[in-house]
Amino acid sequence: MATTGLPNWPWTGAEADALPVAERMLIDSARAWAAAARQGQPALLAVRRLLATEDAMGAAEPLDALLRTLAQHPLTLGCPLCPRLVGEEPALLLAVSCAQRGPRREALACLLRRLPPYQAYAATAAAIALGCAFRRAGLKLGDPWSA
Repeated sequence: MATTGLPNWPWTGAEADALPVAERMLIDSARAWAAAARQGQPALLAVRRLLATEDAMGAAEPLDALLRTLAQHPLTLGCPLCPRLVGEEPALLLAVSCAQRGPRREALACLLRRLPPYQAYAATAAAIALGCAFRRAGLKLGDPWSA
């Protein structure tokens, strides 16, 4: 899947409050991770607390691994109260949604836009594990191409 030249990335500029439950949980968790990291607090603990509200604590480690890999390069995630998706948040949703829904080569393609191949493959593995953990918790991400 070519990811360059897309007229609009799915979820670009979307309102955070209008996202379905699974997508909102992913964005809120990523934002909590980023806020804790910026404040020098344990990011994984902040994510676990939030994911516990949906019985999705198994997603904490894969999300942490994915975000740590992505953060090796400048990573822009909104604050917990940002009204709209910003920075890499739409691409994060797209990659994890593709990883969960099956077209994993598309998830890899999304991650290759930001990362060199070795890191993109590691991030894809984390995205797949995250998608599986979300699915086990009943959090099914929507079709990114209909968003």
